[in-house]
Amino acid sequence: MLPKSVRMVLLRLHLWLALTFGSVFVLLGLTGSIICWMHELDHALNPGLFSTGRQTYTAEPIRPEMVQAALDSLTADPAYGRPRQLMLPATTADVITVWYPARAATGKSAFSQDWSRQVMLDPVTLEVKGERNWGQYGISASLLIPSLYHLHRYVLLGETGKIVIAVSGIMLVLMSLIGLFLWLPKPNWKALRQALTVNLAATPAAINFRLHRMLGFFALPVLLLLGFSGAYFNQPQWILPVIGKVLPVTQARKPGDAHLLPGQHITAVQAMLIAQGVFPHARISRLGLPSASAAAYEIRLRQPQEMHSGDGASRVSVDAGSGHIIRVVDPLQGQAGDRFLASLFPLHSGIAFGMPGRIFISCFGLVPLVLMLTGWRMWRKRKNK
Repeated sequence: MLPKSVRMVLLRLHLWLALTFGSVFVLLGLTGSIICWMHELDHALNPGLFSTGRQTYTAEPIRPEMVQAALDSLTADPAYGRPRQLMLPATTADVITVWYPARAATGKSAFSQDWSRQVMLDPVTLEVKGERNWGQYGISASLLIPSLYHLHRYVLLGETGKIVIAVSGIMLVLMSLIGLFLWLPKPNWKALRQALTVNLAATPAAINFRLHRMLGFFALPVLLLLGFSGAYFNQPQWILPVIGKVLPVTQARKPGDAHLLPGQHITAVQAMLIAQGVFPHARISRLGLPSASAAAYEIRLRQPQEMHSGDGASRVSVDAGSGHIIRVVDPLQGQAGDRFLASLFPLHSGIAFGMPGRIFISCFGLVPLVLMLTGWRMWRKRKNK
């Protein structure tokens, strides 16, 4: 048990953090519950955009030659031109999602959201299935799920939203730790049992209090994880120095020594094969093309042993001029800090534990709402006394 004076200070701080950030926590929880299933929901709402009509069990794996053909087809078409990045499916049952450079939002400000042009391409027939603007808000079938993602990531405030979410994540960590100190029961078994259970025969006010106390305690590890990882995703420069004090972290390096001379370049196929040679058993999930500012192919892969069940976190940067490997990121072989950071997104999204993990995180998204409602009832009761 805490001294009464300390407890009152922590209680007031806990209250004011809840009143200030509680609605943001609820919003992030509810949108997070939905975007846990972002891929499935987006495909279900937009079969014309994402389906090629081929069955997964009969479709063949995506080969580098298919990617090169898709790239050549789009580059030669004046309606599209050379893209920035290609997101590659595992098989020809799904489309290649092609990204074009971001365009600044009208009336550009710190609160506006840039968007990218997404073009969906059949990897076999090279037919364009459709397109949309990623970053544009709307409730149409093609924009609904991306809008919910941007609501979760940016709270519809553009780059400023990333600061809001990062600060909210830090406040969630602080508020959760304060809640833990407020939860601490007297040092006896009866008090501990009362702190960990809800007596349904008690008064409504007592049930509400015990539910808030118990749920907050059991939810604490996940709340700390979500708050910390959310802050890291949005403002990594704030978090990396903290991690570096505890665990060794490899300093990030950009492929600044890549060079592309006139008439000297390697193809996308060659770059993909070079990357595949680094990770022979990995699936290539993304291909970033060279640009004026970075003359390198940025290739993302997923190794079978990775926690990240989606696109993976393995990366290879290949000099577009010489074909030399500039950088390799292996989440399975990095330093302790690197492996910890690579685990944050799989844990945050639940994909580290497969389908059960995603279901858990999706259901957990309701916890901030329950804590907010029970906490609000406690506050109103005290205020009306």
